[in-house]
This record gives sequence, C-alpha cells and structure tokens, in this order.
Amino acid sequence: MTGYVLESDPRQPGVRGAAPGRARPPAMLNPHARLPATPGAMLRSLGQHAGLIGQMAQREAVGRYKGSILGLAWSFFHPLLMLVVYTVVFSVIFRARWGADPNETRTDFALILFVGMIVHGLFAEVINRAPGLILGNSSYVRRVVFPLEILVPVSLLSALAHTGIGLTVLLAALLLLKGTLMPTVLLLPLVLLPLVLLTLGLGWILASLGVYVRDIGHAVGIVTTVMLFLSPMFYPIEAVPESFRGFIHVNPLTLIMEESRKVLIWGRMPDWAGLALYAVVAAAVASVGFWWFQRTRKGFADVI
Repeated sequence: MTGYVLESDPRQPGVRGAAPGRARPPAMLNPHARLPATPGAMLRSLGQHAGLIGQMAQREAVGRYKGSILGLAWSFFHPLLMLVVYTVVFSVIFRARWGADPNETRTDFALILFVGMIVHGLFAEVINRAPGLILGNSSYVRRVVFPLEILVPVSLLSALAHTGIGLTVLLAALLLLKGTLMPTVLLLPLVLLPLVLLTLGLGWILASLGVYVRDIGHAVGIVTTVMLFLSPMFYPIEAVPESFRGFIHVNPLTLIMEESRKVLIWGRMPDWAGLALYAVVAAAVASVGFWWFQRTRKGFADVI
C-alpha cells in the first residue's frame, strides 16, 4: 500500500536468523511510521480504499441489525417512531406551528420536523461514534496492515445509507400527502455535501482524541444533544429572539436544515453563496482533521 512503511520480521525465510521450514508471516505495519497527511494524500487514500470502505460500510449497516427479527426494517421504524413522538409533543400538546400560514396542518409540521431529524441524525450518528472507533477496532492498530483513516469514512458511509432510508420515507410521505415532488429535490446531495465534509473532518479529530482522552466520548453526546435544541429543528429561526439568533446561526446544522427544507418541501433554490462558503470551511476542516489523525496515530499503539 502506498504510504505505509512495513517492518521485516527477523524470522522470515531469507532473513538472517529465520526459522527454517516455517511459513512466512504477513508484513506488519510500523505503528510509529510517519504517514503523509496532505489533502492530496487524503484524496488518494479515499480513492485507493474506496472498495474496502464500501464493503465495510455495507457490512456495518447490515450487521447492525443482525439477529433481529425485523432486521433493516428498524431503520424505517426508528425515525418514524421519533417523528410521531416529536409531532405529538410539539404540535398536539404544545400546539407549536412552524409559520403563520393558517392552512398549515400537523402533517406539514411533521414533514418539516422530519427533515431536521434526518440532518441531525446523519451528523450525530457519526460524531457520537467517532471517539470510540479506534478503541473499538484496536486489533487493526498493531497486528495487520490496515489504513486506520478509513474507519471514519466507513462510519460516515454507513450513516449515509441510513439517511437514505429516512429520505426515502420522507419522499414517499411527500408524494402521498402532496401528490407530487418538487424538482429541487435533485439538489439535495449538493446541499448535504458541505455537512458530509465537515462531519468527516470532525470525525477524524474525535477518533484520534478518543484514544488519548476517554472522556471525549461522554462529552460529545452532550454536545450533539445541545446542538439539536440550538438548531431550527422544532422552530423557525424567526421565532428566536434577536439577541439569541447568533447561537442558532453558528450551529453548523442550521444552514443545512434550512436549505434542505427549501429544496425538499418548499421547492425553492438553496442559498448557493452560503453553501459555497460552508463547503470551503468544511473542506478545510476535513483536511485539518485528516492531518491531525495521521500525525497523532503513531501514538495509538502505545496507548491502546
């Protein structure tokens, strides 16, 4: 593999001191090797290991429900159940409304809420799991030649697969309730791309920090929950007092939730300028996250 330094086993045939008649053991990855950490190296790694990433993500997505009676059907039932709970609590008990439209129904509120759930779910699933990725795959750190940096993309791709299931449910509901789908739904991948890049970079950073600081895993869960309530998931930004809107706007989920609703529900074009700026920052975070992971991974073997 390009970019990986292999250590020779002193007992290998042809090497002085090798034990005769024994099978040649596999080459081992030097856990302290300094690996390339540039943006180009990041892209090469993702490209070279695309097949492995896809296979591992598929195995992870399917294996999550292995042994259960309903299997992958839980991917549909879980978001639907949470959608029902949130809708009953906020639109029935608290009688919350999204806008001033008198024709707005509870199903309208539910669909708007569902979009926010999908966006937050994608981000939170990857971020919450990131601190334990290396610890949960410690056998890869020393024993075999394995590109540890792909563990975060594998987790992200698995989360995207479940996001796709949620989006399928949402589109089916829109088609059933509205009778049609907005042409702008085709723009959704472009809207989600900046969030995917940001999540990838933060995932690499947290996966590394989780090895050295075990408390990170507990803190991240709290942060993602706070981000849920400080995002326009249950309420529009206009409902927030002016003095507090800054906290909502700095939340990286806010813009993606707003633009996703535009293209999925309201059929409007997204804020291309805002998404472009977000994408630039997210790409920078992804590059920094990869650099941080590659520079700190040489200590994983000493800590685990």
